Amino acid sequence: MEQIKWVRNQMPPTQEEALQVMALNEMDKVHTFHKSFPMYEVTPLQALCRLADFYHLGGIFVKDESYRFGLNAFKVLGGSLAMGRHIAKTLGKDLSELDYDTFISTETKKQLGDATFFTATDGNHGRGVAWAANKLGQKAVVFMPKGSQTIRLQNIQKEGATATIETVNYDECVRLATAAACQTPGGVVVQDTAWEGYTEIPSWIMQGYGTMVKEALEQLGQKPTHVFVQAGVGSLAGAVIGYIANHFVEGGIQMVVVEASEAACLYNSAVAGDGRIRIVTGDMPTIMAGLACGEPNTISWEILKNHTHYFVSCPDWVAAKGMCILGAPLKGDPRVISGESGAVTLGFLASVMEEETLKPLKEHLGLNEESIVLLFSTEGDTDPEHYRQIVWQHHFKEE
Repeated sequence: MEQIKWVRNQMPPTQEEALQVMALNEMDKVHTFHKSFPMYEVTPLQALCRLADFYHLGGIFVKDESYRFGLNAFKVLGGSLAMGRHIAKTLGKDLSELDYDTFISTETKKQLGDATFFTATDGNHGRGVAWAANKLGQKAVVFMPKGSQTIRLQNIQKEGATATIETVNYDECVRLATAAACQTPGGVVVQDTAWEGYTEIPSWIMQGYGTMVKEALEQLGQKPTHVFVQAGVGSLAGAVIGYIANHFVEGGIQMVVVEASEAACLYNSAVAGDGRIRIVTGDMPTIMAGLACGEPNTISWEILKNHTHYFVSCPDWVAAKGMCILGAPLKGDPRVISGESGAVTLGFLASVMEEETLKPLKEHLGLNEESIVLLFSTEGDTDPEHYRQIVWQHHFKEE
């Protein structure tokens, strides 16, 4: 069985300009924007008290994003905010002047003209972009990588978007979306990964995720000692860790980034130790579809290499373990329906607390009775059949 791999961050620190992307005054504007949506509700922060007692920890808290805007995943926070900021910029306004009613109004559509929003996704991000474009009365075109599940494609198409499953991986789909946008009048790429010449919208998407972190910290009501967050391109991880670094400037929180072993570009970069990005290529077969990304967001990488303490590479069984624990909790704990990409951090935490081979990491992290661990379950059962195959039948690989 493939093992969990981990590395302590020993990369040389760099300048902190990227941290300003998650500046707290901007996060307040972002939260106000999201709160203007009539379907906005704070998603639950689930306290797994019995599980914390079982592992002799002070607390385990899981932010359950399966309730977000009825879309079963957190990604809509980033896509909607990026589109809102794009519209505000086009209209010459500040985000604080643009609420949901303005966002969807006929007058805004008239001023904006015909726009087509292009993106690449395994499902959750694309569905959020399609949903926001639908509300705007605009078009969305979504490219999905090889191996994407049909139900995720259908959920995007139900929002009125043009969506296709391609024969290439996620990173190649990003290139397809970018090329298509360049060839389309009014085309806009809404992508959560940044590269040279494309940084503004990825920054806005990261800011959108700040609403989730702000809610979680307000619900928690205390300073966490540990934050474990999963990463694909790293936008979510950069948003979470960047927000927390700005909020708790005194530090003192162990920050851990967890990836799928088939797409562990951040882990590989940390192992190299020189601060430069390493890229993973190929199909990246993993059940953690949302994390199957081999080319990191360059903005989030600047945050992560300065503020992450440990980078971790996890095989599929770790995500499956987390899904099963959350789906069949100890008596008295709430049940969390968490998809493959959402559950890997809980699976990792459980493995660290149980496995002798990971005892050195447990000691390095200082996990004990005083530890308050914050996790983010970023998706529910976005592919219900696959969820059942894993949780009921322990089938980790797609047929």
